[in-house]
Amino acid sequence: MTEDNRVNNHIAIENACAVSDPHVENERHENATQKQSDPSTIFALINKKINKSKITATSLDKTCWPKHGTSIAAGAFVVFTIIEIIIGVLTISFTSPNPTVQKCELKLKETPQHPIDYKYGPRSVAVGDFNNDSWPDMAIANHVVNSIAIYIGQNGTSFSTPIQYSTGNGSTPYMVTVGDFNNDNILDIAEANFGTNSIGIFLGIGNGSFEKRVELSMGSSRPIAISLSDMNNDTILDIITANYGTQSISILFGYGNGNFSSPTSYSTGYDSFPSAVATGDFNNDNCLDLSISNYGTDSAQILFGNKNGTFTNGLTLLTSVGSRPNSIAVGHFNQDVYQDIAVANSGSNEIGIFLNNGNGTFAKQVTYSTNSSSPYSIGVGDFNQDNLLDIIVSNNGTKNIAFFLGYGNGTFALPRMYSTGAFSSISFAICDVNKDRRLDIMAVSNDTGAIDILLGSFEGFENQTTFSTGSYPQSVAVGNFNNDTRLDIVVANQNGNDVSVLLGYGNGTFENQMPFSTGSEPSSVAVGDFNNDTRLDIVVANSGDNNVSVLLGYGNGSFQNQMTFSTGFGPYSVAVGYF
Repeated sequence: MTEDNRVNNHIAIENACAVSDPHVENERHENATQKQSDPSTIFALINKKINKSKITATSLDKTCWPKHGTSIAAGAFVVFTIIEIIIGVLTISFTSPNPTVQKCELKLKETPQHPIDYKYGPRSVAVGDFNNDSWPDMAIANHVVNSIAIYIGQNGTSFSTPIQYSTGNGSTPYMVTVGDFNNDNILDIAEANFGTNSIGIFLGIGNGSFEKRVELSMGSSRPIAISLSDMNNDTILDIITANYGTQSISILFGYGNGNFSSPTSYSTGYDSFPSAVATGDFNNDNCLDLSISNYGTDSAQILFGNKNGTFTNGLTLLTSVGSRPNSIAVGHFNQDVYQDIAVANSGSNEIGIFLNNGNGTFAKQVTYSTNSSSPYSIGVGDFNQDNLLDIIVSNNGTKNIAFFLGYGNGTFALPRMYSTGAFSSISFAICDVNKDRRLDIMAVSNDTGAIDILLGSFEGFENQTTFSTGSYPQSVAVGNFNNDTRLDIVVANQNGNDVSVLLGYGNGTFENQMPFSTGSEPSSVAVGDFNNDTRLDIVVANSGDNNVSVLLGYGNGSFQNQMTFSTGFGPYSVAVGYF
């Protein structure tokens, strides 16, 4: 297919925010992750016809030749010259290659204030506006300390100190998702608890806080992945889980008041170890179907939905022996009206594409290598604003994520790798963080505990830029410390017992750090003018000394020695405001 044909029909994303989630650790094999779909995300098909100009032959008009010999010779010379020029032009027109369709460039841009250090084992991330201020917020599932953490977005450039909600002793939450479960136009949270065989529901209040957790029993299922969709066409969100323990998927139908039915389960087969689930209408009957990545049996499985919310066995799509599909995503990858499937094959270091034939069957898998990277979770979105769906994959063990730019005909470009600085970027969410109408990425890594935000630029994204700090940076804040109208950075270094100040040049780069001593184990930092001299000062919570340090600023980027003030036991977070 030519490049011109590639753009005859385009696929566009109507919703600005799409969410991709990971999933779970595999007890038998290796860790696994899953893609989660935000139920509010809708992919719309846009048909754009490109009118092409055709080269047509034009006959020469008959010419009246003069009878005078010299005139005839001169006229003949002119005519033959014109004919040669025309032949040359036509030769160039028919032999020159067709101009290629220029695709928007893709770059990743990560500014130093965006990485958020979080030491509690982040496993999954979901995005939503929890306090109705129009800025995206984050919910993080923390499998190490059995909690979810809520980060409230602040003007698209920073996030609040996290608020923790317990998921129960031994719950080991593996995945989190968001949706409105009680039709109050306020986002709620659901999370899958692998350790206690349960689903936790947190109903939102609308100000960024949540009601006490309600627990839904899942028997002995070991849920490792969770998704939301309206599976029975009653306009109410239902919960779908992939269950490692019982080799099955379960559906909990929503009642619209925050309550759910008991789970209805469907087997995925012996030793299938389902790792992820996604929904789509694969046979165009206006009923949602289920697609499941089966890590244990190297396959993707389709269950066809009926109008009453039940499901029948459909198809098994093989992903090759040893491929170990970790995650699954759905989207329109070519120019038809049928939904296609993409899987992340962790065992064979590749992604697999299954194009829908339109009759309830799929074409054989086409694979694209991720080189030496083991793909962990997979998601889709238009990252370079060409109205064609692209694919993003987080890679395990190689400190990067991969982008496959879509051509719109079901094929994809070779991957472009972008560094995350962490070996286990196991989960990501896709959303417009700073409301510039370009998709951004939030990635969590459970080896470093970092939450990285990569902002989309006009061409796409730029690679991250890193700047050295002290030992074990734990918290970060920004402010103008030397009154040059440029933002600077301060970082609390827990193992170094100091803070690092990096003065900004105003172009996204910063001077080398300047350290200033604090108390023991500084865990959180904030800035404010504490002595009303119009100069920013620094306050630090010292969890090892049970106090806070205040460093008064001179207004030139340097600070006085700390003054300490006693607090309660183990202060871990600090905030500034007029109380």
